[in-house]
Amino acid sequence: MLTKSSTELVRQQNSALVLASLRRHGPLAHTDISQHTGLASATVSAITADLERAEVLERREQQAAASRGRPRVIFGQRREAGYLIAVRISSDMVQYSLADYGGTLLDRFEEPRNHADVSTGPFAAAFVAALERLVERSQIRRDDVLVVSISSKGLVDPASARLVWSPVFGAQQVDFAALLQPAWRAKILLSNETLLVAHAMASRMEKARVNDLNAVAALSLGHSIGLGIARFDHMGELTVTAPNFGHMLNSADGKLCRCGAQGCIEASAGFYGILRTAFEVPPDTIPAKFVPLAEMDKIALRARQGHRMSEYAFRQAGLALGQGLSRMVSLYETMPIAITGPGTRYFDLMQRGVEEGLAQSQQVRLFGAPPISIVPEEATLALEGHLARALAEMDHDIIAAKAAE
Repeated sequence: MLTKSSTELVRQQNSALVLASLRRHGPLAHTDISQHTGLASATVSAITADLERAEVLERREQQAAASRGRPRVIFGQRREAGYLIAVRISSDMVQYSLADYGGTLLDRFEEPRNHADVSTGPFAAAFVAALERLVERSQIRRDDVLVVSISSKGLVDPASARLVWSPVFGAQQVDFAALLQPAWRAKILLSNETLLVAHAMASRMEKARVNDLNAVAALSLGHSIGLGIARFDHMGELTVTAPNFGHMLNSADGKLCRCGAQGCIEASAGFYGILRTAFEVPPDTIPAKFVPLAEMDKIALRARQGHRMSEYAFRQAGLALGQGLSRMVSLYETMPIAITGPGTRYFDLMQRGVEEGLAQSQQVRLFGAPPISIVPEEATLALEGHLARALAEMDHDIIAAKAAE
């Protein structure tokens, strides 16, 4: 016999199914929602009516395929039900984006980072001021922002919204929850950026109906090296992780990494590692904090013109990446790998090394190399990941708030 509490739990779970279906497929009619969720038509009708009264969903009309006949009623998110802010912190800039509950991007701006300033104090003040400016420009109330989703390369503690270590600030931690509370009532989410990229790549491939898709990895190349792994379980639910790939020990050659260790993958494959090898700088030299793309372009041009050390630098970078990826497929499984980030413009110079490194894995020798694709638009993927995770969190919190009424 179902108790009142268990009945309410079932209702919440069913409501979550309906909202998740609308997120995945866009605005739908009752019959389509029922088909995608497996819920009875009467249950779907009750849930959509309830969410419509709560001003979470709204009904719209969709013209029938034939010009005659009555328009079909479909349901979609009410865009004004809440807002989210996505913040992407990278080595050279901070990007701020505002979106509504329907996932529509409303505003965006970027602020360059001052590389001479490695302190978190000025960044924290600029960060809070930028959020205030974002809501003022869009003329919405601060309290209408339900989620602030932040991403950075490095190590993050999602539970406390604390940036533990990053290429930008090193070991200086940033407590984003402390920065924004109590002035902001929004939930604070903090993610490793490449985790968001992997999430977005998996969603793209799922929508494209890629056959036998069980998992996908996203490898970010640039000032730092990141990896995200997205895996589908037997129920089709997505789980995404971001192992500390760039700072995985890879060799005993003594190349100094920005993290302070020696022999990390990033120490060979990050921009500063490639620059150091190309100019034959001693491997224990303190890494450059930032290498402009223009400088990397010059090294790449020299490599393509046959300069021996420049060619060698990119090949060694590829070898370190391939060896790291060979361990990944050995530990997990062979999966498609999407390579993204500003370093994709040099992948032709790294490719041979990547293939050599991958071939060192028995998994690859027996079952073949994983398919590799180049997807340069890392910023777009990161934003897609921000939206997917933040909107899902908003759906969850809206359902929970309704249950508490």
